[in-house]
Amino acid sequence: MQRPTFSYLRELEQSQWLPREKIEQLQLRKLKQLLIVARDHCPWHRDNIEQAGLDLHPDSELTFPDLRKLPLLDKKTAQEHGDCMAWKGVPGGAHLYNTGGSSGSPLIFYFGRWRQASDAAGRMRARQWFGVEVGAPEVYLWGAPVELNKTDKIKTFRDRLVNHLFLNAFEMSVTNMEKYTAAIGTFNPECIYGYASSISLLASFIKDQGRKIRLPRLKVVCTTGEPLYDDQRELIQSVFGVPAANEYGSRDIGFTAHESPHGQMLLMSESIIMEILDADGNPVQPGQSGEAVMTGLCSDAQPLIRYRTGDVVRLSKQECREGRGLHVIDKVLGRTTDFVVKADGTVMHALAVIYVLRAVQGVGEFKFIQQSVDFVEVLVVPNQLWTDDAEHTIKKGLKSRLGENVEVKVNLMDEIPPEASGKYRYVVSNVPLPSGVSFSHTNA
Repeated sequence: MQRPTFSYLRELEQSQWLPREKIEQLQLRKLKQLLIVARDHCPWHRDNIEQAGLDLHPDSELTFPDLRKLPLLDKKTAQEHGDCMAWKGVPGGAHLYNTGGSSGSPLIFYFGRWRQASDAAGRMRARQWFGVEVGAPEVYLWGAPVELNKTDKIKTFRDRLVNHLFLNAFEMSVTNMEKYTAAIGTFNPECIYGYASSISLLASFIKDQGRKIRLPRLKVVCTTGEPLYDDQRELIQSVFGVPAANEYGSRDIGFTAHESPHGQMLLMSESIIMEILDADGNPVQPGQSGEAVMTGLCSDAQPLIRYRTGDVVRLSKQECREGRGLHVIDKVLGRTTDFVVKADGTVMHALAVIYVLRAVQGVGEFKFIQQSVDFVEVLVVPNQLWTDDAEHTIKKGLKSRLGENVEVKVNLMDEIPPEASGKYRYVVSNVPLPSGVSFSHTNA
């Protein structure tokens, strides 16, 4: 794939044991390299760097206060000025991608080989913490943004070559979960990886059916995409008999952090600078919560510098209990998705509909509400790229997921209000799960 994944993995295996001070020095050296790329290739960033008066000469050294001289970058700005902050000639090529949209504000952006390598190497290192080496058999309970086609057959063949078994989290019917349970048992993986809610749903199904799943090689269940609630963790660990470790990341910033065997969420500090800021944009102390603002040190195709994620995060005062110098995240707050139920009883992960909405040009923010199996509402805050064709695209895409007989109503809004609790939920289903499928988490 011409990505520096394994060379970067070797670097990460060494750098994680550096003391915190040395890791932060490494962050600043990488930050300077990123800013030079941004200055030389990205007009939008160049203007900000010049206005901030940052010294990027070879003999100069940056500090974290220097970084804070640059403006915050939000999704709306990145949406509207993406071409001016991208380096399309980056070695290895710049490729268009879009965010998961679970924050309700999707983003289409460019990524390159270094970002891909960073994500892959970071996950490999995190697996190694649990004794899962590269090439070990892994099951992915995951979703695909498009329907199965010929290229998916090629991907399936490739996945088998690298010892991966792919199961579709967007099709969690009772029949499919029976098949998934059998397939996992036959594959006998060392790691199971997937959406927290989807793995919990499968674990609940296995438990409710009174089944026992024997996986003698399994070492860890890695969850991603959502918070892993305490009762979900207990359920997964009781059914699969191994630790459950949650991952934190996003498509725009990439793989960000993973739980260690001691239950600490460790930041991938070599690839990301994370600032935790209060409502006025000032840094908060460890132990205090604030918005996670991230700088992706491997995001050379489209530098994301001081990028507002919208996630509420709290850094820990603790050090890594195993002696790593990586920063420790105490808690990630305010991220959740839901399930969507089709008329035939199939349970789909919320990302199945998010994938549709996030890819539509002109959608600034959205909220998907499933009122019944045959009626859904989509609230949309349009941005300057909205056209008359966007509504048709939304309806067509959702019908392809939910069924042609489903009525889709699109409402254009000036803003999307929060729930009565004050939380924002971007996928809401008022349809109960069908008979034979049960799922709940008391902490939600």
